[in-house]
Amino acid sequence: MLRIGLVSDTHGLLRAPVMEFLRGSHHIVHAGDICDSQTLEQLSALAPITAVRGNNDRGAWAERLAESELIQLGGLFLYVIHDLAQLDIDPAAAGVHVVVSGHSHKPLIERKGAVLYVNPGSPGPRRFKLPIAAAELLIEKGSVTARINEFAAQ
Repeated sequence: MLRIGLVSDTHGLLRAPVMEFLRGSHHIVHAGDICDSQTLEQLSALAPITAVRGNNDRGAWAERLAESELIQLGGLFLYVIHDLAQLDIDPAAAGVHVVVSGHSHKPLIERKGAVLYVNPGSPGPRRFKLPIAAAELLIEKGSVTARINEFAAQ
């Protein structure tokens, strides 16, 4: 089984429980609004990472990040974009199995046809009354499931 850790909208804050949740991931995907290069360094110490640039990611370090990424993990294709409203492909037609996005800070798992859409929410600074959250994908024998994990505010 392949475990993919999913985060978005950390906004420069990586809480210890979130880091512990991500530990043991085979790969980590960050769907943008990272806000500093140290966050990527910390995450890359846990597992290989794929990250995209969010609307709050600025500076030389952020310019190196693409606005979207298509990656293959465990035989499945994942498309990563910060703001789902800016989705520029038809995921099903492109053979994408999972779309990972962020921006809204609202955790969501939704299947539309053959495509699984996952927004891990935000484990960064709390916004409104939204939960502090991250997610994981579990890939086994060509099948994928997603789970959102909520964390207590500290």
